Amino acid sequence: MKKVFFIILSLFLLLIIVSILLVMFQKSMPVGDRIALIRVEGLITDSKDVTEELKEYVKNPSIKAIVLRVDSPGGAVGPAQEIYEEVKKAVAKKKVLVSMGTVAASGGYYIASPATRIIANPGTLTGSIGVIMEIPNISGLMDKLGIKTEVVKSGRHKDIASIFRGIGKEDRDILQGVLDNVHMQFIKAVSEGRNMPRSDVERIADGRVFTGEQALKVGLVDELGNLEDTVQDAAKLSGIKGEPVMVSKKERFSIIDLIRGVPKELTDIMPTVKLKYLYSP
Repeated sequence: MKKVFFIILSLFLLLIIVSILLVMFQKSMPVGDRIALIRVEGLITDSKDVTEELKEYVKNPSIKAIVLRVDSPGGAVGPAQEIYEEVKKAVAKKKVLVSMGTVAASGGYYIASPATRIIANPGTLTGSIGVIMEIPNISGLMDKLGIKTEVVKSGRHKDIASIFRGIGKEDRDILQGVLDNVHMQFIKAVSEGRNMPRSDVERIADGRVFTGEQALKVGLVDELGNLEDTVQDAAKLSGIKGEPVMVSKKERFSIIDLIRGVPKELTDIMPTVKLKYLYSP
């Protein structure tokens, strides 16, 4: 009986070892021509995972094209700009196609704009080329409660956009200048990414949102279709024969991921000024 048990145990361990070796072999060796799928979903608050996937797939010789599935209303300026730059680098080496889901607006459109080709559903909400800064003002509530704040600062504008007081004209002018500058960065990125005249982008860069059909007419997307259509286009553009093989990283869930997924605005005890490429319906 013990002999049978050890034989079964040995076979089980052998199966585990073989499985591990196969996984390692698949990761290190090209196995036919494949298309990588990267999903960008929800608020864009961090760029690390997406940029690392892009770099990994660009280096992998078996990956002939990359499909970026964007279903996001946008998010923080910094992460969106970092993903944009990495998409632009990837396009220089491989075909990168974007498939737009329910919404790919503001920062969601920003990261899509340098792609080789952008495909949207007819009803996708996209565009919203603009920047927003939201600053709560609880000074009225504080007055009613009889609560006052004492501020000690080393710079005249160090407490700019404080939630405990309103925004004066001078503060507003400073903040408006910041927003205008970031807005121009957005317009420049779309103009370069889409190879559109800057004047054409400026005409539609007032924060308005478009459906996929409308976006096609103004040049923000190249084609109407779903994710499957995007995959097929990626296969054709990269010269893959037959049905393309898709690869994608498995989603991992942890408490850390859950915490990272919560917008930072909700985890801050004291809100601060945040610039966002964000479409808010």
